[in-house]
Amino acid sequence: MVDIIDINEEKLEKRDPELLKILIKDNSTGQNIKWATDNYLSYGFDYAPECEIKVELITGVNKKLIQPRICKSQDEQTKRTKDKAEVFTPSWVCNEQNNLVDERWFDRKNIFNTVIEKGWITNLDKIPFSEEKDWKSYIDARRLEVSCGEAPYLVSRYDTVTGEFVPVKERIGLLDRKLRVINENTIEMEEWYKWVVRAFQSIYGYEYQGDNVLLARENLLYTFVDNMLYKFDLEPTLKQMKEIAKIISWNIWQMDGIKLTAPYSEAKPLFEQLTLFELDELTAINDPVYCKIFDWRSNCSMNYKDILNGG
Repeated sequence: MVDIIDINEEKLEKRDPELLKILIKDNSTGQNIKWATDNYLSYGFDYAPECEIKVELITGVNKKLIQPRICKSQDEQTKRTKDKAEVFTPSWVCNEQNNLVDERWFDRKNIFNTVIEKGWITNLDKIPFSEEKDWKSYIDARRLEVSCGEAPYLVSRYDTVTGEFVPVKERIGLLDRKLRVINENTIEMEEWYKWVVRAFQSIYGYEYQGDNVLLARENLLYTFVDNMLYKFDLEPTLKQMKEIAKIISWNIWQMDGIKLTAPYSEAKPLFEQLTLFELDELTAINDPVYCKIFDWRSNCSMNYKDILNGG
């Protein structure tokens, strides 16, 4: 089961070195996402919380370093809960809350499934839409998961609490639902892919800890792979994988949810030696970097804080 739910970073890197680089990029700072956790400090200074996650640090001998929470030791899970209040939500709870979102949008209940005790029964009929709210409007409706962890509200490849793998037709994430609607309303690959791109552009999430950011991004990317296999029995091309990965790297971003800034962006890494010239520029170093997101319809980036302030 671990091999099914855990994405192997080395395989991603071997398929194309650029692919994994896209998934660890921080578009706000122009660098890579930071570890932002001390869980990996035993591997050396390069794994300190304020240091960047780099390809060579998570491949090769460390190819199994980044793993979903369910695959981590019980001690490590407990430590992360104590240090960062990291507690993941079971899929059945995510489903019930996502159902409330859809109930509000459709103005009726039991759209995608019917809730049972700690589970659900999937509605296998094609989802009906109205003239006022068609399926394309549903795809474009923006959704955000705050403090997303491995993004269980967006995609449900596996239950983050039990580790149980969820088949494509049974998935309940907000993006999963959009992809189901696309699968039901398109026939040709070209139209299918066009709306899949728009679906990914409409889904957002942020998280503080760097390994979770990477896991969330990988889960979204492989949700794309799973759905193409489900719909067409084909794997995506490398070009398609990169396009979707670039969208994901913008839409799932690393952020301090209180400061709305990139973690540790206000200072040089603790273990990086400053030169005399750099010491003179210490004021500039202390300026935090506010996180950016991308508006795909307007084709421009903006500070996330400006959106919260009504911009």
